[in-house]
Amino acid sequence: MTESSYAEFDFTSADLARLRFAFSPLSEAVASLRMLRDPGRQALHLPWIRAVRPRLAGLDLRLLLELVPLGPYITDFLTPPPTGPLPDVAAELELVAAADPDEAASEAARVPGAGTPPVREFLADPAAGVARAAAELRLYWDTALHPYWPQIRGLFESEVLRRSRQLTRDGAGAMFNDLHPNITWHDGRLRVRTRAWRRSGPLDGDGMVLVPSVFHWPDTTVMAEPYQPMLVYPAAGVATVWSHGAVPTADALSALIGRTRARILVTLTEAATTSILARRLSMAPGAVSQHLKVLHEGGLVTRTRSGREVFYERSPVGHSLCTAN
Repeated sequence: MTESSYAEFDFTSADLARLRFAFSPLSEAVASLRMLRDPGRQALHLPWIRAVRPRLAGLDLRLLLELVPLGPYITDFLTPPPTGPLPDVAAELELVAAADPDEAASEAARVPGAGTPPVREFLADPAAGVARAAAELRLYWDTALHPYWPQIRGLFESEVLRRSRQLTRDGAGAMFNDLHPNITWHDGRLRVRTRAWRRSGPLDGDGMVLVPSVFHWPDTTVMAEPYQPMLVYPAAGVATVWSHGAVPTADALSALIGRTRARILVTLTEAATTSILARRLSMAPGAVSQHLKVLHEGGLVTRTRSGREVFYERSPVGHSLCTAN
């Protein structure tokens, strides 16, 4: 990476109107595959790596591994920008399988392993290669990511809620400038430090999808033409994602209100729904709902309805209990 390596996007009012958040299961899968190949890159993910590696033994992922090298470049057709706010891995896999063979071949020809047998076979018959890559990606997702998606999704839901509120409250500039040191906004221009390429120009009304990530941490990545522009950035709280619901609570707080309610109260660092908390804590939504009811009746949490959803937050009393421990 050099100081002069940037992707720059000029926003119009139409682009700002089309700015949206989403999460991408396949973007996480591709990033996690690179993490598996270089586990020393981030010790943060070692609990997941130790659990997943034995399950992958014997799987044929040769083409996928070549298309997702360790360098800054990967084949973009494997990570299509999400088309809606709710993650749907099946729909994303269908987009991969339907990728344009000529575009996919052009991208595959640029990977460092373009001369290896799997990529040579891909380039000889791109349509069959796209189908094989989609099949290997589906196999990898089912084995390595699907079991952990609820806790990852819970983290993303909290992140999207927080950033959406920030965007509404403070505007796009303040939100972008708070995402990551690689990302800056000034006078309608978004600038993202990159490792692989340079870009400068307007978005032309296409808007941008902002995608929080666990496995890209601590880096950022961008995608642009011919795809929907997409910015992937590390979600806040990544360090907690492999805790499997183990939220540290002080003994005094646990003794006062019970260990489970203390875990819920400590986890409520920001507004969250019952389903978000259930995924973060690996608990049944019904159980979380019952504990939230007690905490609300005790004046430790507040609740606010937004459409069909109810968001819970610590009350001033609840916050003082957590910060005092």
